[in-house]
Amino acid sequence: QVQLVESGGGLVQAGGSLRLSCAASGSTFGTTIKGWFRQAPGQGREFVAAIRWRPGDTYVVDSVKGRFTISRDNTKTTVYLQMNNLNPEDTAVYYCTARSGSGTIFSFRGYDWWGQGTQVTVSS
Repeated sequence: QVQLVESGGGLVQAGGSLRLSCAASGSTFGTTIKGWFRQAPGQGREFVAAIRWRPGDTYVVDSVKGRFTISRDNTKTTVYLQMNNLNPEDTAVYYCTARSGSGTIFSFRGYDWWGQGTQVTVSS
């Protein structure tokens, strides 16, 4: 089992920045990909970004490309989502996720473990 705990969400004005963190514990040696999804009220869970643990390839959805960056720390147990130039459309609950298997990384169905989520609210 893998436990994921997110932090760093909050309220920010449009144009501002936030950095989300996701600390992983448990049987993390088997995880191959860690990522972030978000879910706005009344919407489905949307892929935001992912990082392949080896060799570190990253993937980012087009709507946030150039504004959001996913990264990891040197111990490879924490993943970050740096979010710059935020706009109200980025308002959502952001979930950290991880998986040990293969398949598409862009669907929430492809992931095995989830954090509890952290709220990001961007005011106009």
